[in-house]
Amino acid sequence: MLDFLTHLELERGLARNTLEAYRGDLAQFGAFLADRGRDVLAVAPDELAAFVAELANGRAGKTLAAATLKRKAACLRSFYGHLHRSAMIERNPASALTGPRLTKRRPESLSRGEIDQMLAQPRGTSPAALRDRALLELLSACGIRASEAIALEQGDLDLDTGVLRVDAKGARERLVSVPRSALAAIRAYLHGGRPLLVGPREQQRMFVNWRGATLTRQGIYKIVERHARTAGLAEQVNPRTLRHACATHLLASGCEISSLQAMLGHADIATTQLYTDLASAA
Repeated sequence: MLDFLTHLELERGLARNTLEAYRGDLAQFGAFLADRGRDVLAVAPDELAAFVAELANGRAGKTLAAATLKRKAACLRSFYGHLHRSAMIERNPASALTGPRLTKRRPESLSRGEIDQMLAQPRGTSPAALRDRALLELLSACGIRASEAIALEQGDLDLDTGVLRVDAKGARERLVSVPRSALAAIRAYLHGGRPLLVGPREQQRMFVNWRGATLTRQGIYKIVERHARTAGLAEQVNPRTLRHACATHLLASGCEISSLQAMLGHADIATTQLYTDLASAA
């Protein structure tokens, strides 16, 4: 096993955390074989399958995620492939070993009425209320990620045209059209709320906290969760929920899936297609 790990580190250049995960996987497999008095070089395919099945069923009272089980199966395939190439075994007993199939969860969503309830929660004209209303409008109307909202600067939004420049994952820039209602809320915040929060400080980021510093991911999540709770929404709501709701409602309104893909910044259209079932029920 040490020879295999050395091979992974020196020849395949795997990352340290991956190596440590594989080391733990092999140690766990070694303990499984030791309990049964089996030799690592004489393992049959059904024994490998039994090992993965035992883990899937909650070995030692611990239930493992499907992704973890798939990694353990991949580790064994790679390990026995290495032994086979090294002529230590005649055939690879793990060549057909697979973990559980990973299924993509359907994204959770909110109805239009629930979104409206949330948007009505930041009341008054205090700087924080103006900021929260602008943020909720932007997240729910444009479907941007929390990380993208954090990175927004004042110059990224053209208030005259309503076009927002968003830096997506992988530094792919995209342009998003901001609806009038959201644009009005953002304009009110930029003119009447943000200047009071920033004060004399030099600050380019659009959304800031009460000290004028950039609003953090945790801060955005807290804002969304607080107003969802005040609106009486039973389900846990976070920025991802608003992104999903935006996508679902746009598809239900007849938006082309390719246009939605470009708006959300999805690299793979299959990710966007996850919203189609929800849209049909919206």
